[in-house]
Amino acid sequence: MVESIRRTTRREREQLIAAAGWNLFDLKAEDVTIDLLTDSGTGAMSQEQWASMMRGDESYAGSRSFGRLQESVRDVFGFEHVLPVHQGRAAEHLYFGMLLEEGGIVVSNGHFDTTRAHVEITGTEAIDLPCRENSDPRTLAPFKGNIDLERLGLLLSGPDGMRVRALVMTLTNNTGGGQPVSMANLAAASRMAREHGIPVVLDIARFAENSWFVKEREQGWATKSVAEIALATMAHGDVALMSAKKDGLVNIGGLVLTRDALLHERLGQRSIVFEGFPTYGGLAGRDIDALATGLREVLDEQYLSYRVGQVAHMADRIEAAGVPTLRPAGGHAVYVDAGSLLSHIPPSQFPAQALGCALYVEGGVRGVEIGSNMMGRDPITGENRHPDIELLRLAVPRRTYTHTQLETVADALAGIALRPEKVSGLDMTYEAPVLRHFTAKFRPLTTARKH
Repeated sequence: MVESIRRTTRREREQLIAAAGWNLFDLKAEDVTIDLLTDSGTGAMSQEQWASMMRGDESYAGSRSFGRLQESVRDVFGFEHVLPVHQGRAAEHLYFGMLLEEGGIVVSNGHFDTTRAHVEITGTEAIDLPCRENSDPRTLAPFKGNIDLERLGLLLSGPDGMRVRALVMTLTNNTGGGQPVSMANLAAASRMAREHGIPVVLDIARFAENSWFVKEREQGWATKSVAEIALATMAHGDVALMSAKKDGLVNIGGLVLTRDALLHERLGQRSIVFEGFPTYGGLAGRDIDALATGLREVLDEQYLSYRVGQVAHMADRIEAAGVPTLRPAGGHAVYVDAGSLLSHIPPSQFPAQALGCALYVEGGVRGVEIGSNMMGRDPITGENRHPDIELLRLAVPRRTYTHTQLETVADALAGIALRPEKVSGLDMTYEAPVLRHFTAKFRPLTTARKH
């Protein structure tokens, strides 16, 4: 359906962002012109998905809708057992809450925010081992979402190897710029983990986009369909956790997929306590039916070509405006190199958060910071953690905006690039102990401190 967009003035936006404590999450959606805060649950469903909702079976247990979801999961992913949940962080809560205890390690190519939180609140250490190419925003390496196999091998065979409780592979690597993971890298990492008796957990929120990149970029896969590549990908995982609000093409929902019947039973018991009966998991039957359809639709290669192409088009326009981005473009978002654009703002003053606020004032565009604010504090030292690159993520909702609308985002960034020194750093005045970036408050620093 079509919805109206309210236009605001620059003066109004200045007042609105100040009232929100310079936190973009606290803006009202009606005050945002182009909303690129997230691609999670913000896309448009198809006519087939809406038709599927009309046949939703709302039975408390054993509904026909669950049967259709189970069939889609087995066909698309090859996993025998499925638990629906209300969204991805519920899947993380069920699995990590059962698996982990204090003193362990979870290693990943890149924990995203809720994954890291669910690991760390158990007293487990979350370690990221992104490939070395990921630290260079300008290199055009095709699979910058890969895990560093050399460092993974050293960890698993070293003194801390016995503490590793899981390997998490995020497909695509959201923290690392929405970059894909190659099949070869995934296979090698999975083999190393299994040799050490460590379960391989796949974060498959964007599995179809990752499969598209494998088809386009990795030798030996060009003749395979995306559906075939997705199935081959899943063979390297023992467990899969999914926020279905991304490549499930739905507005709500998530999945926990397993191969082990006993593990599935144990997770199902936890689901009854926290989510609901295992055949509905906190979702209405109509939402489950829409997901069952969406999991098949997302493998349409014409859709994926347009989806990835639209993101690349926006990245090219932003680059042409003189604004540096992480290259090549990711599958679901453009990641602006805020640290380079606002080089006068040190990481301690949250340059990516500052750029996000400036972009809202400039053009009514809302993005999200992937930097020192989101990284939070080290749970042991209490010190702020700073990533190698301070990024502003502009996540594109699926099947929602036109090319022309996204081009206005590049125009707004071009305006900032003409006078980047006018953007000041931020001082954090409030933070929550977990996932602080959702609710943190800031104040602008009129004179940015020197590095």
